[in-house]
Amino acid sequence: MLDELLGRASLKERIDELEEENERLRKRYEAESERRSEAVTARQDAEERQNRLEDRIAQLEGELERIEADAGGPTVRRRVELRGRRLEDVLDRLRSIRTGPEGALTASLADDVPETVRTELGDVLDERVALLEDAAPCLCCVDDAGLVSVTLDPPVDPGLEPTWTDRFRLEREWFLPTGRHVLALVRADLFALGVYEGDERVDYRGFESDVKGNHSKGGFSQARFERIRDDQIDAHLERCREVLAERDAERLYVVGQRGVVDALVEEAALEPAATAAVDATGDPKEALEDARRSFWTTTLTVV
Repeated sequence: MLDELLGRASLKERIDELEEENERLRKRYEAESERRSEAVTARQDAEERQNRLEDRIAQLEGELERIEADAGGPTVRRRVELRGRRLEDVLDRLRSIRTGPEGALTASLADDVPETVRTELGDVLDERVALLEDAAPCLCCVDDAGLVSVTLDPPVDPGLEPTWTDRFRLEREWFLPTGRHVLALVRADLFALGVYEGDERVDYRGFESDVKGNHSKGGFSQARFERIRDDQIDAHLERCREVLAERDAERLYVVGQRGVVDALVEEAALEPAATAAVDATGDPKEALEDARRSFWTTTLTVV
C-alpha cells in the first residue's frame, strides 16, 4: 500500500521488466558468442585440413607432371615468379604485341577452360590446351599463330570474359600497386595495415594480440581452452575492424590466414578489391612487408 501511495509500485514493476529484458539479452549474447566461437574454431579446423590437402595436392601434381613428362605428354615450357620492375617489363612486352583485328585472346579462366575457348584454341595449342586447365585459375594470353601462349595469376582477378582483339588486355592495376590503397594483413594474433601511394607506404598501423595456441598445454579442459582462445580471437578481430573502419582509402586488399581473412571480411561487411592467403612472419611491420611482397607477385607460365 505504501509503495502504491508513493508511486514506487510502478517503478518496481518497471525494474522487474528491465531485469527480465536484461537477462533475455544476456542469454542471447551468450548464445551468439558461443555460435561465433564455434564458427571460428570450425573455420580454423577447416583451414588446417585445407592446408594439409593443398600440400598433398601439390605433391600429387608434382608426381603427375613427372609421369606426364616421362610419358611424353605436354609440359609447361617455363614457369617464373615476377614482381616489381621485371613484372612491369614483361607486361609492357605482352601489351606491345599487335595482331590482326581478332588475333589475340585474353581470358580469365576459373576452374576449367570454357568449351568455346577450347574449340577456338584447339588448332593453335592442340593438346597443350590441357596446360591451361592445370594453370587455372589464371589469366591466359594466346595469339592465333601460337607464338604467344602464357598464363598469369594476377593478385586481382579481373573476371575477364574471353576477348579477341588485336592486342592482349592487361591492366596495370590487376598486377601492380597503383594509386592510393590499403593493404591489411590479418592473422589470429596479429594485424598490420599499410596505406600506400603506389609503391610508397605513407601510413601504418599494427599490433599483436595475446592469443593462446591451438592446443591446451595443461590446466584447462580442451573445450574450455578453445572457448578462451576463441574469445581472444574475437576481441582481436574487433580491434582489427575498428582500425579498418578508420582507414582513409577506399581500395582495400586483405591478406593473411585464409579462415581469419574470410571471418573478418564477412563480419566487418568489407568489400575488398582482392583477398589472398599469404604466409607472412615476423613482427607486424616486418610481416606486412613480407605479405606485400607475396601478394604483389605474379606467376608467369609459358605453355
